[in-house]
Amino acid sequence: MRDPAGQNLVLTHGAHRAEVVTVGACLRSLNRDGIDLVAGWPVGEMAPSSRGAVMMPWVNRVGDGRYDFGGRTLQLALSEPAKHNAIHGLVHWVPWTVADQADDRVLLTYALPPQAGYPWPLDLEVDHRLGDDGLTTTLSATNVGTEAAPYGSGLHPYLTVGRRVDECVLTLPADTWCAMDERGLPAPAVPVDGTEWDFRGGRAIGDLVVDHPYGGVADGATATLTDPDTGRSASVTVHEGIGWLHVFTGDTIRGHEREALAVEPVTAPPDSFRTGVDLVVLEPGATHRASFTIAGSGPA
Repeated sequence: MRDPAGQNLVLTHGAHRAEVVTVGACLRSLNRDGIDLVAGWPVGEMAPSSRGAVMMPWVNRVGDGRYDFGGRTLQLALSEPAKHNAIHGLVHWVPWTVADQADDRVLLTYALPPQAGYPWPLDLEVDHRLGDDGLTTTLSATNVGTEAAPYGSGLHPYLTVGRRVDECVLTLPADTWCAMDERGLPAPAVPVDGTEWDFRGGRAIGDLVVDHPYGGVADGATATLTDPDTGRSASVTVHEGIGWLHVFTGDTIRGHEREALAVEPVTAPPDSFRTGVDLVVLEPGATHRASFTIAGSGPA
């Protein structure tokens, strides 16, 4: 029987082991010394709740799927019809090609064709590479068309330390956050200072419901989820191209509420196609890269 997530590719390096699938180039699992760092899903099943999803050529939501760019108005399919949004880009359910593979690395490629709502051809790459410091992922896009294209990218991993997020400590080096409406669309960013949304010093999540973008994230910044009793941790460190982290406590995941924490390294907040906030304008022939590392440790 064919796995609905495509080919399952196993990567190993020292204490680390990861699984990557060819449908969506998604990260299925990642562990260190047998301890899970991300919440994955079993072989033989579809990826649930966008676990490990690559988001290209936009991140999170485009309100009404409708936006203006280059002097024209474009309409994307409403892939989140209940909230009247286009969500998470165009590559989550497409088969990617394995362009290169080694024991500790896999490079996947996809030629995104021009289509209704996004009439720009892009050559996309996802490079997953294990090292001593964890899994480093690089997302790349090259505009192979003749016109500038709007663009954004990110990954949707759910960090886990083996217990509900309420009982965990979150450290999040972000200076701003965005309030969100009932459709998951953001207000303008404001400082976290003096608010319950400030996790820069590290504190318990408690019963706070989070599904918000955090900005002002500097190159090399690390967001960490920690079990305060055991010291077990999972983290995301951002590198080039990433200025935002979208954090989601998973309250709407039926049957698995608040079991893991999505910490999504992204190039922009939701709705950047309409607001223009940190929107990448990819010129013909240009390449954009964004990278980050997922790491962690077992119980102390």
